[in-house]
Amino acid sequence: GRLLSYLEVILASPVVLWAGFPFFERFYQSLKNKSLNMFTLIGVGVGVAYIYSLIGVFFPGLFPTSFKDSAGEVGLYFEAAAVIVALVLLGQVLELKARSQTGRAIKALLGLAPKTARKILDNGDEVDISIDDISIGDRLRVRPGEKIPIDGKVVQGKSSVDESMITGEPIPVEKVEGSPIVGATINGTGSLIIRAEKIGKDTLLSQIVKMVSEAQRSRAPIQKLADLVASYFVPAVILISILTFFIWYLFGPEPSLVYGVINAVAVLIIACPCALGLATPMSIMVATGKAAGLGVLFKNAEAIEQMENVDTLVVDKTGTLTEGKPKLVSVLSLSDLKEEDVLEYAASLEVGSEHPLAEAILEGAKSKGVKPKEVNHFSSITGKGVEGEINGQKVLLGNKALFNPEAFSDSKIERQADLLRAEGQTAMFVGERNKIFGIIGVADPIKKSSKEAIQRLRSDGVRVIMLTGDNKKTAQAVARKIQVDDVIADVLPDQKADVIKKLQSEGRFVAMAGDGINDAPALAQAQVGIAMGTGTDVAMESAGVTLVKGDLKGIVRAREISQMTIKNIKQNLFFAFVYNGLGVPIAAGVLYPFFGVLLSPMFAAAAMSLSSVSVIANALRLGVKKQWRA
Repeated sequence: GRLLSYLEVILASPVVLWAGFPFFERFYQSLKNKSLNMFTLIGVGVGVAYIYSLIGVFFPGLFPTSFKDSAGEVGLYFEAAAVIVALVLLGQVLELKARSQTGRAIKALLGLAPKTARKILDNGDEVDISIDDISIGDRLRVRPGEKIPIDGKVVQGKSSVDESMITGEPIPVEKVEGSPIVGATINGTGSLIIRAEKIGKDTLLSQIVKMVSEAQRSRAPIQKLADLVASYFVPAVILISILTFFIWYLFGPEPSLVYGVINAVAVLIIACPCALGLATPMSIMVATGKAAGLGVLFKNAEAIEQMENVDTLVVDKTGTLTEGKPKLVSVLSLSDLKEEDVLEYAASLEVGSEHPLAEAILEGAKSKGVKPKEVNHFSSITGKGVEGEINGQKVLLGNKALFNPEAFSDSKIERQADLLRAEGQTAMFVGERNKIFGIIGVADPIKKSSKEAIQRLRSDGVRVIMLTGDNKKTAQAVARKIQVDDVIADVLPDQKADVIKKLQSEGRFVAMAGDGINDAPALAQAQVGIAMGTGTDVAMESAGVTLVKGDLKGIVRAREISQMTIKNIKQNLFFAFVYNGLGVPIAAGVLYPFFGVLLSPMFAAAAMSLSSVSVIANALRLGVKKQWRA
């Protein structure tokens, strides 16, 4: 018997002292920092079982007879101490494995980037170079079926590109000269020549990877709740463990002291709140990885948690609800000029203009076969319009403020303009200072997905408000088409944040969606800022959520991900608590008087690992594709 005992010491000691050393280290830290945690419980449990057994082997005389069995031997618990260490380590290995599985989301994203690119040299020769050797401004050829190497613009060629790995949208996007292009997307059947504009860590793919990895490391506010509970829970468990020892010692059967020690250790081990520590981070990691694949990037865990609470969504009109690319819709003549002549005047004046509507007028004229004429003495009047001389005649194009009041003496002119505005068009007048020749109507088409997304959000109880710098009539026309709850028009860029503040002061939980630099203060002010990935880097920096494809459907998606993640975290916390709530009394020996059932510390350790595994398994369920609707 003695030989067997020494063999146990030899086998158990390396496991407890070497493999379990990190646990004792953390146990010491938890005492030193006065922040009791799961390692406090493991340290006390394993330490007590091991030291008790050591004394039993080398100094059995110290134990009273009541401690010894019929053969006069003291009960040893080396295997319990060693198995506890092994099981806790196993739990941690499983946790790391699960974490690396969610890390695969990042690896998969990184793996999307091609390794080489085909550079066109100045003399027209083409060479294959490594991605790392591309410089900004390089011209690169992308052959059919190849991956686009970096972010840039198409300079020649026409093709459709599959951007689903970045946006989550399956339909390929047409690319022509001047179209922006994103690295790692897949070229279709056409050949393209592109110019490199962003390389290395500036590419959209690199930014996505950075955001996902930062989000996976961040802590959700709900985690604070788990930490708070654990800070009360651990001391309570230690207290229950001490009580267990004394109750068994005073009232238990012989050897009562042994029963006391063993059950006290079992309580400490089974109550180890590892599952509690895993509950939140595991779900957050799985969800952020999954969301990135669907084109929704969360900046941090807090954004995932907040998204679920949103009851008011404020949406910027241009580029968010609409395409952000105005098109020429109507040309009306209000004089003896033909409509082509009105358009010719407008197009001629817009050749030199920087205004976003200029492009729409020029494109529209081109498609109608109207050629611009030469303009002299061109000048642009900020906020009003443009003017210049065409064939010696001074012509103006702009809003009402540009003309003299007598130009509008005929009330029909304003009526016609209002009719266009009621259809969601921006009306611009063409004419001389005192006479209107005609009206040009330009509209920004509404994105197909906007209406459906807004209906989904409203049915989910979210109030949708459209915010725009546009004229009120135009804004209301758009609002009617997509059925938002409210419109706030004529808002200057620097007033957007004030609108958000006002809504917050009414007790609303506000999300703001926008895409421009002018939206950044409002995005930062809202509880959840949602940046459209088609927009500017500044917007993406100040937002908690970025939608890679600037599309409202992404907001529906982000909300679903948030709801499912928080639900998953709550399930995890429930698992962890219920399990501990049931486990502790059983380990303390509550069932012994009735059924003669006792829980050995080894079984307690196995049960503890099982609770962690159940939490990990539940979190990994989030990554299963079937659940995601949008």
